[in-house]
Amino acid sequence: MLTLINKEIRSFLGSLIGYIVIVVFLTTVGLIMWVFPGPTNIIDSGYATIDTLFYIAPWVFMFLIPAITMRLFAEESRTGTIELLLTKPLTDFQIVFAKYIAGFTLVLFSLLPTLVYFYSVYQLGNPVGNIDVGGTIGSYLGLLFLGSVFVAIGVFASAITNNQIISFIVAVFLSFFCYVGFESISSLEYFGGFDDVILKLGINEHYISMSRGVIDTRDVIYFLGVIALFLLLTKTVLSSRKW
Repeated sequence: MLTLINKEIRSFLGSLIGYIVIVVFLTTVGLIMWVFPGPTNIIDSGYATIDTLFYIAPWVFMFLIPAITMRLFAEESRTGTIELLLTKPLTDFQIVFAKYIAGFTLVLFSLLPTLVYFYSVYQLGNPVGNIDVGGTIGSYLGLLFLGSVFVAIGVFASAITNNQIISFIVAVFLSFFCYVGFESISSLEYFGGFDDVILKLGINEHYISMSRGVIDTRDVIYFLGVIALFLLLTKTVLSSRKW
């Protein structure tokens, strides 16, 4: 399985896809945080916080992560190499998990350079270090979990089609719906006392909770559960090819 993970990571970093994703993410967030004037500009706001990163990043990830994952299975299916892959001495879940880890690794690579933003604000604080470190760590963990869910969704979307464009569109739609769709549905008046239950089915509710700096086991279980669900669905799709 490690061989497959290394192959996928090398494939990402051996092409322009991986670098484009990282550069686009860092450039977009960096411009909004430091260059473009407005309430999201750290210098203009006068507050020692990088909350802008954690507000903008999920929306950027919603498009960039599907761009990463759209080829994972779709390209294999289009070229016919998926049949060769399934003959390897690996279980279906090992194949799915290897693809998932490769996608997650690239997301992690894109997040690591943002620590420079945290260090910059830490030094700019008056006094130095005047930043909510606990809240920032919680927000980073929340963003990492959110990215992990988007990768799992993208892997599933890539498995159900051999067309990368369709995979991208499906992944964006599912990511958007899981992020804010349940929140929008819960605001309707048709569900009565179930609106709170529906609200908690969405990613944003748990992401906001972790961003407060308090790591609740219920939020962690939620994220792990959603990841497991989409990986299981992907495994089911992959297994169906053998029927």
